[in-house]
Order: sequence, then C-alpha cells, then structure tokens
Amino acid sequence: MIDPYPLLRPWLFYLDPEQAHNLTLSNLDRAQRWGMLQYIVTKPIADPHTLCGIQFPNPVGLAAGLDKDGKHIDSLAALGFGFLEIGTVTPRAQAGNPKPRMFRLPQAQGLINRMGFNNDGVDACVARVRKSQYWQNGGVIGLNIGKNASTPIDQASQDYIFAMAAVYEIAAYITVNISSPNTQHLRSLQSEEMLRSLLHDLSEERKKLSDQYGVYKPLFLKIAPDLDQEDLHLIADLLLEFGIDAVIATNTTISRETVQGMEHSNEAGGLSGAPLGAASSKIIKILKARLGDALPIIGVGGILSGADSREKVMAGASLVQLYSGLIYKGPALVSECAQALRR
Repeated sequence: MIDPYPLLRPWLFYLDPEQAHNLTLSNLDRAQRWGMLQYIVTKPIADPHTLCGIQFPNPVGLAAGLDKDGKHIDSLAALGFGFLEIGTVTPRAQAGNPKPRMFRLPQAQGLINRMGFNNDGVDACVARVRKSQYWQNGGVIGLNIGKNASTPIDQASQDYIFAMAAVYEIAAYITVNISSPNTQHLRSLQSEEMLRSLLHDLSEERKKLSDQYGVYKPLFLKIAPDLDQEDLHLIADLLLEFGIDAVIATNTTISRETVQGMEHSNEAGGLSGAPLGAASSKIIKILKARLGDALPIIGVGGILSGADSREKVMAGASLVQLYSGLIYKGPALVSECAQALRR
C-alpha cells in the first residue's frame, strides 16, 4: 500500500490553507470516482461499537468542520472512517468570516481557523446527504447544526430547532454546536440559564419529531475546551436532566498558551491540532468522573497518532473523531487510529 501524502504535503503547505483544503478534497473526490483510493487507502477496519442505539463500524469518525456541506461524503467515507459528522450547517446559507481565515502552525502541528460556519444552508446539505452512496448504503452520518451569525443570541433556539427538524429524517444523530469561538456570542449558550433554555426547547422539539417520524434520533452536544470544572459539572448535570444522549469533547480552543511566540499564534479563531490534545483529554476526564457510564463521551482534539486516540479512550471517550490531524498526517491516520483502538 503506497501512501502518497508525505510527498504531497510539502506542496500543499506552500498553498494558502483554505485553498489547500479545497484542492485536497476535490482531488480526493476525483480519485474516488476513478477507483484509485483502493490502491492508496488501507481497507476499513471492522471493530463495531454500539453507542446510543447506533452501530458504528469502527470507533474512528470524521469531526465536523472538514466537510461542512456534505459535498465529499463518498470520498471521505472511502478513507475508512466508522462514521462521518457533516456540518456545521445553519438554517440559511452564509459566507462565513472574511478571508484569510485559516492558518497553519507547523512548528506545533496546529491549526487556527475562524471560518464562521460558512455553508450553503441546511436544505442544500440534506439534499447532498440523500444523494450520497454512503448514506444510501446505511453509512453512519451525523449532522452538526448551528445558528446563523445574523440571528440574535436570544433567538438562537429557533435556528437550532429549524435545523434539527430539517436534518432529523436523514441524520443518524444530531450534534448541537454551541462551542465554536467564531460566531459572536455563541459560546454564551454554554452558560446555565441559556443552556437550560436551549436544551429544554430541543428536547421538546425532538419529542414532536420522534412522533412525526416514528423514530428516536440521538442528540449530542459539542462543548468547548475552555471551561472550568464547575462549568463542566453544570453542563454534565444539564445533559442528564434533559436526556441528551452524548457529549463531544471538544471544539477548538481560544487559548494560546501552548503556541506563544509562533507565527500566526495571535490570529483570532479556534486553535486545533496537537496543541489542543492535553486540554481535550483533561475535559474528557472531568466529564467522565462526573457522568460515569450514564452518558457516553466522544473525544476529539489533538489526535495525530494511534497513541493519541488511545489516550482519549483511556481518559473516558467511547469514540474519537479526527480533523486537524489529517492535515499533518494524511489519510493513513484513520486506519492507524482504528487499528490502535481495535478490541
């Protein structure tokens, strides 16, 4: 099996990060259509995990953010992921923040982005999911939902309810993203009063959708790594109170403690990649201590090796997700992590 990524990476790193991102995905689609991926990607590892009533073929998933619109589902699925999380999608299409809005920190194997939920809107994404062979063949696709930047924060629940209703029929699970640092005031939804109100509204809407479609879809909440123990305990308790099915820990961080003095380290946005690893694992441990086995945790942040994926599981995660690690390590990281976690 030939892995071309180590040869391609230096060339890609000469390009603007967002340009390289788009070029990589378009070429991945082309390779998938031409039947070339089977020669450069290890066969998917079978290691079934059942979580929230869903059977995941293996415990390594794609994190939200890489395929915001569901444009690359079949080619990404061919890399061997056990599941894909698409989004973040919002009720209405939006351009996101001005460019440039993505920055590499190669010295730290990190990435800063301030994309701002750029997407074509939830209806366009749902249509693409339906057309994908992966979805039609029963592949596990989660939909990550958020609010539009133009929606006032005190009306955020309306956007989440709209998006949840739009994706409900096609999503294996639905992730509520309240933790991106790139939409103004979004993280305030993690405060007790606002989170209680949002989770109440979402749980009530899910009851209606469950009756309408005759099927219960799990709701996950994605949280930030910049929370203290008191905040985490509060969130954990609210998740249990409102019947949320799992928590994804974590989103990107606004901290720059681990990358001080590096080029681009002062850019606004969320930091991911290797510098996030320890903070993410710490959050997972605190949540696990509070939740026990009452609610599963999906670990994401700073996974660049099979050993990193094991660290998340040892901290308390049941599944893991990758994103920034793929930029530095390439598609081989998927099978490396799946093999490391194989039971």
